[in-house]
Amino acid sequence: MEKLHEYKGCKFYEDLYYDIDNQVWFRIEDDGTVTVGATHIGQARAGKIINIRIKPPGKHVKKGKPVASLESGKWTGPIPAVIEGEVVERNEKLFEKPEIINEDPYGEGWIARLKPADLQRDLKDLITGEEAVNKLKEYIDSEGVECR
Repeated sequence: MEKLHEYKGCKFYEDLYYDIDNQVWFRIEDDGTVTVGATHIGQARAGKIINIRIKPPGKHVKKGKPVASLESGKWTGPIPAVIEGEVVERNEKLFEKPEIINEDPYGEGWIARLKPADLQRDLKDLITGEEAVNKLKEYIDSEGVECR
């Protein structure tokens, strides 16, 4: 990952794709799969993650449906798959230690990898680059988010 940005303690990368409303990131891997995770902003808003459910490998996740759901002491919510596809791998470490999402949301805290059904179609619903940086900053300001 390249071009790390930090704003009000919240970290995000310019080269990832983002679903701003749900605070989910997507990274296209060299093998054509897509890694999915919660943003630093999303995990900060949720608080310490205490439980996670992730669809099993082989499961097809339709666009907009949850690939996973997270639970903290104050929040439970979905991680929607803006990129439709088949789950090829899930982060098994999160079942024993879900707080890895809080500690390293863009690294060890990834949630699942998908084999996309139609990547080019679905990327149109995500933002990346400078546009993502600006939208994430707007979101932080409008929601009053402070990451630590």
